[in-house]
Amino acid sequence: AFFWLLSLLAASLLWAGCVQLSGREDAALLPLGAAAAVLLQELCRFACFKMLKKADAGLAALSKDGRSPLSLRRTAYVSGLSFGIISGLFSITNILADSAGPGTVGIHGDSPYFFITSAFLTMALVLLHTFWGIIFFDACERRRAAGLGLVVGSHLLTSGLTFLNPCYEASLGPILILTLCTGLWAFSTAGGSFHNVLKCLSCKGE
Repeated sequence: AFFWLLSLLAASLLWAGCVQLSGREDAALLPLGAAAAVLLQELCRFACFKMLKKADAGLAALSKDGRSPLSLRRTAYVSGLSFGIISGLFSITNILADSAGPGTVGIHGDSPYFFITSAFLTMALVLLHTFWGIIFFDACERRRAAGLGLVVGSHLLTSGLTFLNPCYEASLGPILILTLCTGLWAFSTAGGSFHNVLKCLSCKGE
């Protein structure tokens, strides 16, 4: 979560610098700012991976059996979940503050589904960050550039889809589909299989 906050700070400083240099703050800069924020988040995710790898090597050197108590899959899951939770908190806080009023959503012809859509988008964002963390760490460990590119690309796509608002149906549907596909991809990356799911449901062990 701290690494995600660092990316937010860097993105904020970059945005403030661009506004000062250009002398304007309009909607044309928003897509560029969102893309820069996504790239900074993924850069901080990579920095988190490198730090955890160094910690893993240090703990292995200190342990009696030469093994580290850390697990790459567990740290990837925890890191992704932390990114998702802190990101979700920041994305929903202002919306929850505005929901206290005054005013009525949709009174001027806008969509009355603003709050429920925001809730679903926040849920999808938390899940996506968790899945991206698992895939990203695995791609870094196995040195698979394609996996890294797909994570960054899907993150950019998700961020870009939010600019379709206030056409909420046009943005929410594709993001939820992307969340499902990314979840299946992360499940497969973590070693999951349909056979394991059936074995879990039947409560049968090896």
